[in-house]
Amino acid sequence: MALLFENETHHIIGACMQVHQKLGNGFLESVYQEALEREFQKQQIPYSRHQRLHILFDGKPLDKFFIADFVCYSSIILEIKAAGFIHPDNSKQVINYFKATSFQVGLLINFGESSLKWKRFIHTPHPSV
Repeated sequence: MALLFENETHHIIGACMQVHQKLGNGFLESVYQEALEREFQKQQIPYSRHQRLHILFDGKPLDKFFIADFVCYSSIILEIKAAGFIHPDNSKQVINYFKATSFQVGLLINFGESSLKWKRFIHTPHPSV
């Protein structure tokens, strides 16, 4: 059984590995964002940077919104960090993106460790009862 957006997430993680291999750890998150954007362009990975994710309440958008670091392939939320470790709050951030949107796949990437760390999230909405 294939994973949802398996090839797409593989390409995104590969691009992140290229950036981490070239820069290593120790830079600010904004440096990795800019480098990753260039790598996405180089590898022709479709993306939008700092995309607003509107929060829905009773099927209608609120004035408040989240801003995802990237949305790739119009289907995958990508949140990046440059921290010493992936904190549980970082995972909660991606989960909250799912609660507020209709996205089903998210990646949390941490460039701050000596080797690239990543988590893949899947959101399967429950049918309304």
